[in-house]
Parts: sequence; C-alpha cells; structure tokens
Amino acid sequence: MENIKIKDEFIKLGQLLKLAGLVDSGVDAKIVIQDGLVKVNGETDTRRGRKVVAGDVVEYRGNKIKVE
Repeated sequence: MENIKIKDEFIKLGQLLKLAGLVDSGVDAKIVIQDGLVKVNGETDTRRGRKVVAGDVVEYRGNKIKVE
C-alpha cells in the first residue's frame, strides 16, 4: 500500500488518482471512476469530485493508496 500525504483538508478522487500516477490525465480519471473501477474505503464510488480525506484508502486495479 502506498501512502500519499496531502497538504489540504481533502483532495478530490480524480486528483488523487493523477497524483498517485495511476492515471495519466483527468479524462482518464473521470472514465475509470464513472465506470465503477475505483473503490474508496472498500466501496465503489462513481463521483470524480468525491472528497478524500486523511485515513481514506483508495483502490484501483489492485493498487491501494492511503491518504495521510
């Protein structure tokens, strides 16, 4: 599991996927999120603007990211 430290109170789900290098662009992030391929804390979330906060775990294609 990779840890990603954020400076602000939250980061949007699409931005986190780009920051972690799991997608190449915001368009790619939008597609994989809307297709239901991304889980937040074990539950599928289709909202690109979902606010991800410290302690959340995001999963995509077997990659897990913990937000700090």
